Amino acid sequence: MKINLLKTKGLFAILLFSGPAFSMDSGSIISTRSIELKMPWQHNQVLSIVTGTVVDNDNQPVPGVGIKNIINGKSAITDANGKFSIETVGANDILRFSYIGFVTQDVTVGTQTSFNIKLVQSATTKLNEVVVVGYGTQTRNEITSAITKVDSADFRQSGSRNPLDLLIGKVAGLQITRTGGTNPNSGVGIQLRGVTTLAGAAEPLIIIDGIPGGNLDLLQQDDIESFSVLKDGSAAAIYGTRANAGVIIVTTKKGKRGPSKFDYNSFVRTETLVKRPDFMTAAQYRERLASGQVSGTDYGGDFDYFDELINKDNLSHNHNFAVSGGGENSFYRASVNFRDVQGFARENARKEYGLRLSLTQTGFENRLTAQFNVAANFNNANLLGGGGWETVLTRNPTESYYNPDGTFKFTRNITNEIARLEQEKNRRQQQTTSIDGKVDFLVFKGLKASVFGAHQRNYNLNSEYRDRASQNSVEIDVAEVVGGGYASRSTSLSQNFNVEPTLEYNTVIGNQHKITAVAGYFYRYEVNEGFNANNRGYLNDIFEDNNLAAAPIRLNVTGIGSNKNDNTLIAGFARVSYAFGDRFFAQASIRREGSSRFGANNKWATFPAVSGGWNVTQENFMKNVKFVNNLKIRLGYGETGNSGFANYSSLVLLGTGGIYLFPTGSYLQTYGPTRNPNPNLRWERKKEMNLGIDFTILNNKLTGSIDLYNRTIKDLIDTYTSPQPPFIVSSIITNVGTISAKGIEITLGYMPVKTDKFSWNIDFAGSTTRNVLDRYSNDEYKRDLKKFGAIGGFGALGDAIRTYEGRKVGEFWGKRFAGFTPDGKWTFYNRNGDVVSNAQINTSDFRDQTDLAVIGNAIPKYYLSLTNSFTFKGFDFRVFLRSKLDYDILNTPAISYGNKTGVSNLNLLNSAYTKYAEINDTYMYSDYYVESGSFMKIDEVTLGYTFKTGVKSIRNLRAYVTGQNLATITGYTGNDPDFVSDTGLGPGIDSRSPYPSTRQFLFGVSFGF
Repeated sequence: MKINLLKTKGLFAILLFSGPAFSMDSGSIISTRSIELKMPWQHNQVLSIVTGTVVDNDNQPVPGVGIKNIINGKSAITDANGKFSIETVGANDILRFSYIGFVTQDVTVGTQTSFNIKLVQSATTKLNEVVVVGYGTQTRNEITSAITKVDSADFRQSGSRNPLDLLIGKVAGLQITRTGGTNPNSGVGIQLRGVTTLAGAAEPLIIIDGIPGGNLDLLQQDDIESFSVLKDGSAAAIYGTRANAGVIIVTTKKGKRGPSKFDYNSFVRTETLVKRPDFMTAAQYRERLASGQVSGTDYGGDFDYFDELINKDNLSHNHNFAVSGGGENSFYRASVNFRDVQGFARENARKEYGLRLSLTQTGFENRLTAQFNVAANFNNANLLGGGGWETVLTRNPTESYYNPDGTFKFTRNITNEIARLEQEKNRRQQQTTSIDGKVDFLVFKGLKASVFGAHQRNYNLNSEYRDRASQNSVEIDVAEVVGGGYASRSTSLSQNFNVEPTLEYNTVIGNQHKITAVAGYFYRYEVNEGFNANNRGYLNDIFEDNNLAAAPIRLNVTGIGSNKNDNTLIAGFARVSYAFGDRFFAQASIRREGSSRFGANNKWATFPAVSGGWNVTQENFMKNVKFVNNLKIRLGYGETGNSGFANYSSLVLLGTGGIYLFPTGSYLQTYGPTRNPNPNLRWERKKEMNLGIDFTILNNKLTGSIDLYNRTIKDLIDTYTSPQPPFIVSSIITNVGTISAKGIEITLGYMPVKTDKFSWNIDFAGSTTRNVLDRYSNDEYKRDLKKFGAIGGFGALGDAIRTYEGRKVGEFWGKRFAGFTPDGKWTFYNRNGDVVSNAQINTSDFRDQTDLAVIGNAIPKYYLSLTNSFTFKGFDFRVFLRSKLDYDILNTPAISYGNKTGVSNLNLLNSAYTKYAEINDTYMYSDYYVESGSFMKIDEVTLGYTFKTGVKSIRNLRAYVTGQNLATITGYTGNDPDFVSDTGLGPGIDSRSPYPSTRQFLFGVSFGF
């Protein structure tokens, strides 16, 4: 028996024992475990211990739930198994259960001594949701910057080839484009809020579990918990010189306290062709050859080698198995992954083996926490296939790839693509590993000291071999090695080492003032090195690239090279966040950073940020506005940088020259400077203002955010012409230009229906951006424009895009088509509006002289996406639509293969004899070939079913089918406009040999037990 005498002594204590505090009646709940004595003048109170378990909607225990007895002030939290015990004093006591993301529940004790509580998900979960930000976390309600969180429930379900595929169309302002189509060995183009640089790093900084510059190859979709996209300067400034293009923070899944869990996720996928370019068949070719429309030769055959490049048995599959769990002081998660991604093209695949382990241990009376993460990925990629589409389409369809004796037929001006796939090899072995650890120590209540360390390693081994009988070996111009095999091998190794100690302080003053502060130091060292060698003249195909010395070393035949470079980055940073209740929020940060990439006079940079938020709904004047559930206004300003340029850019470099006869009579290698030093080279600096509004209205049915931003990036890095003397070479890397962007981003979520059996959710994301190159010159270095977008193909047509000072980024500058003469010759408008021949057009770069004009813009003005999600009993159904509007694409396939008067003996598009039939002239670039690229796509449709097995050990079992790229509505007549680049400075140029657009079908299963 425990007796609390309330510090009473002597006779006073004896009086208490005889008082009414010890009276007993039949309605009392008496516990012999604990009795608390009250003063005689207080009401009788007898203590009892109430126990219970708290579970979620899936009947899984929830650790960390807060329980408070609001009558006597006692509190407790649930343990790893969701269990709790708490003191009560009577039947009228009320227990309050609260946990982030769930509705707070009040339960009256009554006569019960044990409770089973099921938490109900809160309608305002989003406000209480924890979001990962730079060096910490915040609830969504406290965020004062433009930050978007996407968790696993919102990921695309079509089986990602790249982890960022999961985000396509999900974040307003974030553009992710697969210019390589569904090629498993291609990456994605990423751009956040427009173009931020001319020559520096253009993609957001990727941070994986605290490691900046994290390697995406280490991520598998089933291991990712969430993405946090830091979009504006006030959010990203804490990352300094690498955050100009924004920051994407990836959080992987970790173990949690509770019983062991096993999860298996798998899918299989196949692809079918959507459409192919409409080139002539052999029958059409012969018909037009006979009529004189085609200039070529009928070889008598009927061949379609496009079909021979397709992997007709493509079947990709992915398997991920994870185990997680933990006790009171340690918890873990381990996963293994196997992925076999078969390309739609032959000899185009990627097999991966991955593992990930996370371990967390607490101790020292819960003051010390250590977390360790290990990840590894081993992949074998077949890089041989994936191309050659243009070659097979444009080959004379009556001509065979084979000689009469069955051997491959080679023609010097056209690659035999079928032979190449059978007689050559091009493979990559990649090993990527990452290890990191973090130790947190609670110095005293509110103050936590941490040390984070990480090492990341990426190793590539590329091997290539071309048989003795291959076209490349047979057609080589060096007589000594004709008919000899070719072998090449290269390796690359990149590593980075990170150390980051921090201090974090949290306190609450008077229940109203919440202060959070973090300060730290950052050190990072990166080193990259590589080696390559190749040789020709192998007399057998046995060794391949495994014995480069099996052929004699010859001048101009054997090649060898190596490289190594490094850089160091150090920084100090601090941030303070303040919250006044749920009404006002403020945050300020600063980072001081130094990089070895900068010039000697500009090694250091400082990046400040400040932001604030006002929860308007907490004000008295909003109390009667019943349709507004939450309304917050955000305003932020921040500065970031860009140091994403080559190592040693500020230094003079030594390179090799020619081999010359020295006075000694020997021929020796010469060396000399290849780059001018620039001690003033510094980071690009972005200054950005962001105004945002977050709202929840109509009884929590409609939620959304609207962000308006204005950003300016100064001191753009580029290469300019330098006078000689005083400079050593004719070019220098320096800071000159300014680029700006303004835009609007809108995110909406609406729940029209939600019942026990049926729900319907609508999610919308939209954005628009205006990007301008404000300045491209200064007093020392002059330049009016920069050209982008090489057209390629026939006709040496140059670049399609010119970006002039003061003009928008992505503008097509070209001739304005005025019609054809009666004999099919081009005519164009000059700057005065007169119709003239092509020979009379002035193509000068000077704006006051040229006849070229703006004929389109390659960057979409509007990016839109719409998701409709339905649930009915165990079924779930989701339709995802995506659109890019108001932009243009240059149809380069039409330029080269829609002109019947061009190169003879080639296959052409059928449109050369219909849509483009009037042309009787040379190849030309003009607005005649610029088309609207706007489209709307049914991008993904998923139907799933969650089974109720009735088996207690099975937590969840869901099967689903997904169709991707099901239909595209567009007026563009070229290839799929969705796979034409819309990021960077040279977008909007349709490829003459794109990876085919495919429709994908996927079946997947998720099983938890």
